[in-house]
Amino acid sequence: QVELEDSGGGLVQPGGSLKLSCKASGFIFSNTAMKWYRQSPGKGREFVAEISGFPPLTDYADSVKGRFTISGDNRKNTVYLQMSSLEPRDTAVYYCNTIIQGAYYWGQGTQVTVSS
Repeated sequence: QVELEDSGGGLVQPGGSLKLSCKASGFIFSNTAMKWYRQSPGKGREFVAEISGFPPLTDYADSVKGRFTISGDNRKNTVYLQMSSLEPRDTAVYYCNTIIQGAYYWGQGTQVTVSS
């Protein structure tokens, strides 16, 4: 079955960096668009970044453009989110996502906290 396993979150100071990973299984990773979303306390889940196709195309929310980079490794069935210049407003639980045959699949989430 489809499984997504998020990891890499943690506590980081403003201006710092983190790299999130999402290990995927149960589907053909190289053919499938992958996304990152995030959810802050009291807010809805919001789109962060997407990668799809070959050569890969990427898209980002305006709030993270120039600071976050999404990438994928087809050999490892893993998608990454490199986050730099982190700000307190980036604090959230980050979720990996994919859509297969109309069904939404989510990772379990990984907490990112940006605080001094």
